[in-house]
Amino acid sequence: MPQKRYLYAHQFAMEAKRIYLAAGCFWGAEHFLRKLPGIKSTRVGFANGSTPSPSYREVYTDTTGYAETVEVVYDPEKMPLKWLVEAYFAIIDPLSLNRQGEDEGTRYRTGIFYEDEADLAAIDEAYSREQDFQGQALRVEKEPLRNFYPAEEEHQDYLIKHADGYCHVDLKAFRYAELLKELESMVEGVGDEVGVMANTAALIHESMRFFWTGFYRVADEGHLALGPFQGPVACYSIGFGKGVCGTSWKRMASVVVEDVEQFPGHIACSSASRSEIVVPLFDRSGKVRAVLDIDSDRLATFDDIDRRMLEIAMQIVAREIY
Repeated sequence: MPQKRYLYAHQFAMEAKRIYLAAGCFWGAEHFLRKLPGIKSTRVGFANGSTPSPSYREVYTDTTGYAETVEVVYDPEKMPLKWLVEAYFAIIDPLSLNRQGEDEGTRYRTGIFYEDEADLAAIDEAYSREQDFQGQALRVEKEPLRNFYPAEEEHQDYLIKHADGYCHVDLKAFRYAELLKELESMVEGVGDEVGVMANTAALIHESMRFFWTGFYRVADEGHLALGPFQGPVACYSIGFGKGVCGTSWKRMASVVVEDVEQFPGHIACSSASRSEIVVPLFDRSGKVRAVLDIDSDRLATFDDIDRRMLEIAMQIVAREIY
């Protein structure tokens, strides 16, 4: 009987899908996207231009209307489109028009190009969330794919062929992409809340070399209780709305603190802590069930890359245990 259930589920598994992401120079963008969990293949090329079958040299002139773009084939069960778009935002400046890093020109504009109209809801959700966070309109195109032409073979998997090649993507993003892939594989099908939290804390701690990494779990309506962690001894309990962890719980949002001494009501579990990020975990009803707390012994350690990628990590964890 278990074998029949498995065959039935396998038979109706979701098919791979495609999305096209323009993120500036496509060499680094492809290298990042291919490392994410659930990505089956990537291919660089040119999207939504005006001339047929353009070459790289032609697109480089900025006269063809094309954007350097990565075709991403992904498994929506392992990497839902909303998460994929959230990861995409981690490697671009969404407020910059026709420029990413040191690259400038219409070919380097950012954009999310979709084939399936049904994908627009997930794209809109991630897009709107990013826009709310930025507090202003994004300069990221969001439209149907009109055309896509693969780039020449020399541009495919460029940073694998040329390890020292140019890349505008922050190297930290690559480390997080690899972390997410390992995390997804590690927690899939486990379901043990404490065990998953323990190994997740260990994985993040070892991969990113943070000072303190751990979880606080919602014990009741009034406080968070210490969960699995890596690092020095920590506070046993944190109240609702208290400190960075309690504030993240109350706001139901991630909190990034450059200097913990400047955060009102900071709870000093360790005097060595200088900066902090806290990311909530939500159950399927949207209720906060725990928070991931990470401390650094250096000021201003955490940025939007940490926030976006750790939020995806916590969605992966929450999917398995709640």
